[in-house]
Amino acid sequence: MGTESYTYMGRSFNEFTINDDSTSSAFSDCNSDRSGEFATTSSQSRRLIIACASEDSDDLIRQLVSDLHSSSIEEQKQAAMEIRLIAKNKPENRIKIAKAGAIKPLISLVSSQDLQLQEYGVTAILNLSLCDENKELIASAGAIKPLVRALNSGTSTAKENSACALLRLAQVEGNKAAIGRSGAIPLLVNLLGSGGIRGKKDASTALYTLCTVKENKMRAVKAGIMKVLVELMADFESNMVDKSAYVVSVLVSVPEAKTALVEEGGVPVLVEIVEVGSQRQKEIAAVILLQICDDSVTYRTMVAREGAIPPLVALTQSGTNRAKQKAEKLIELLRQPRSTRTTTSEIVLA
Repeated sequence: MGTESYTYMGRSFNEFTINDDSTSSAFSDCNSDRSGEFATTSSQSRRLIIACASEDSDDLIRQLVSDLHSSSIEEQKQAAMEIRLIAKNKPENRIKIAKAGAIKPLISLVSSQDLQLQEYGVTAILNLSLCDENKELIASAGAIKPLVRALNSGTSTAKENSACALLRLAQVEGNKAAIGRSGAIPLLVNLLGSGGIRGKKDASTALYTLCTVKENKMRAVKAGIMKVLVELMADFESNMVDKSAYVVSVLVSVPEAKTALVEEGGVPVLVEIVEVGSQRQKEIAAVILLQICDDSVTYRTMVAREGAIPPLVALTQSGTNRAKQKAEKLIELLRQPRSTRTTTSEIVLA
C-alpha cells in the first residue's frame, strides 16, 4: 500500500491512497485505479487538497469540465488527471462530476491518439464508474467501444483500468451482452494470459462477471480461454489458481467449455488442486469436477483414472460443508458402474 501525504494549514491529509489487490480475495475489487498518483506542482497539489477536503468542490469541478474541452492537450491532460483524483478520493464528487457534464468529453479522451491522454481519460471514467448511479450514464454515453479500443491498444495501465471500467459497467446486467459484442472478450482473454499480475486479476474478474451470459461464454471458449485458465490453475505460484478456477466454474455450464477444458488437460490439474490446494481451491475444484462428470460417463472414468477418489475422500473429512457435500456426490458418481450407453462424442474423447 502506498500513500501520498500532504500538509495544508497545519492539517495532514492521507487520502490519496493506492490499495493493492488483496491476495486473500477471490477476485480483484477494481475499486479504483492503482496506478499511482500523478506528479503535481505544489500549487496544483494545494488546489486538489482543498477540493478533496472542502464541502463545496463545485466551482473546481465546473472549471475542470470546461478544461476538458480545451484545444490544448496539456490542459486536457491536467483536467482529466485532477478529475480522476477527486473522483477517486471523495465519493460524493463522482455524482457531481457526472452531473457537471464530464462523461462525454472524458469518453472522447479515451479515443485520443495521445496514449497518456487516453490513459487519463480511461482512469477518470473508471473512478466515475465506481458510483452505481453513473454506470448507466457512462454506458449510454457510448463508453463501451472506446474502452474496448483502449483495452486493445492502450498503455498497460490503460488496459488494466479499461478492464476494471468494463467490469463496473458489466455489473449492470443489460450491459454484459453489449460489452461482449464489442469485442472485449478476446482482449480480456489476452490480458489474462499475457498481462502483469494486476492485469491478470482484473481480467479474470471481468471475465467472471461477463461470462454469466451464455453468448459471452461461447466467445471466451472460441478465444481460447480454457488453455489460459488451465495453465494458470496449474501454476500454484501465480496467485491465480482460485481466480482461474472460479472463471472455469462459470464457463463449464456449456458443453463446448467442458470439451475444451478436458482437451486442454484440465482434469489432472483439477485433481491435483483437490489434493494439494487450499481449502477454497479444493472446494471450487470439486465443484468443477462434479459439473463435468454429472452427465458424462467418459469424464467420470477420466477423473477416476487420475486418482481423484482418495483426495476427494480426504475432502469429505476435512473440507468446508459445501466441499464435503460436493465431494461426497462426486465420489458417488465415480463409483457408479460404467453405463453401457455411451454417446458418439464420448467415444471420440475416450
